[in-house]
Amino acid sequence: MSEWLTREEALERLKVRPQTLYAYVSRGRIGMRPDAADPRRSQYRADDIAALATRRARGRSPRAIAESAIDWGEPAFATSISTIQHGGLFYRGKDAVTLSGAATLEETASLLWAADVPVSFASPGRRDARESGRHAAFVTLAELAAEGRPSLGRGPAMLYRDAADAIAALAEALGTAAGNGAVHERLARGWSVGAAGANLIRRALVLLADHELNASTFATRVAASTGASVAACLLAGLATLSGPRHGRAGEALLNLVEDAERLGADAAVERWLGHDRPLPGFGHPLYPEGDPRAEALLADVEIDGCMSCLGEAVLGATGARPNIDFALAALTRQLRLPPDAPFRLFALGRSVGSAAHAVEQVVSNRLIRPRARYDGPVGI
Repeated sequence: MSEWLTREEALERLKVRPQTLYAYVSRGRIGMRPDAADPRRSQYRADDIAALATRRARGRSPRAIAESAIDWGEPAFATSISTIQHGGLFYRGKDAVTLSGAATLEETASLLWAADVPVSFASPGRRDARESGRHAAFVTLAELAAEGRPSLGRGPAMLYRDAADAIAALAEALGTAAGNGAVHERLARGWSVGAAGANLIRRALVLLADHELNASTFATRVAASTGASVAACLLAGLATLSGPRHGRAGEALLNLVEDAERLGADAAVERWLGHDRPLPGFGHPLYPEGDPRAEALLADVEIDGCMSCLGEAVLGATGARPNIDFALAALTRQLRLPPDAPFRLFALGRSVGSAAHAVEQVVSNRLIRPRARYDGPVGI
């Protein structure tokens, strides 16, 4: 019978940081299962760890190290904006879950932007509310990007002013009502939900504000490194966020929920896995013990019977726990929001962190220009 190790034992044998261990798990290089004595914790297959430790001891070439860093590898940029450590998410040293207890997205922006003055995303009300959604968001940022001033040679204060204007326009495109109030209140008004719903929206936006160097943040920083306008940087991030493996995972989960309602939770999970489809809304390589953002939001969200059964079925089949996409889908079902509400919340919340990364990259004055390892035919 295989031996299984605790996280601490696995880290000690591999001599790596938790993020690296979680990356190995996400790539299928280390087996993981829930701890029978404490389902909130995970265990790791000792044989896999021993084999991996042996390969690591032989050393790797700089090229191999660089290639592995692209896929859940070691951090590629120095940043003071956010980090994930010991299963927690921190914005400039402050616990994001704790912050989400009362902070608004505007207050979170002030923190992430290290702003000296309050941040506002006031909306002039130029857009017809019926036009709101993903399409309107792309059109809005594309128009601003086409007209925006390059970011190089401009100070952080001016760049953040551009960011605030762009995010205000983006918020309106995503469905906020016009006005000077906090974006969560205006979004709740646009969706016709009450005060309790507005508070859930507020918390979700804060929890989504940043997440270290994820795919959309990387795209944002690449654009910023070229000197593109702030709106163009946000557009690059939005385009990357729109993929089903990123910001639209919540919508994909709603499809899985529909299958569970029709077929039953166990049958739906078996069907998705049988078609080699990843289960959206469950598991996260950086949070093997559970996504703290999901736990924080789900503490105040009523999970309906179907989603609850689905969560149990997935845990039993894969050991994966709900992540933030699951929480966004549960929130959408509870408040009867538009089907694309998970993406809208993700796009609006993450725009704040994207702006912070864009400005940090511009200030660093470094172009991001990786090299490719060519493995095609050799010309004559």
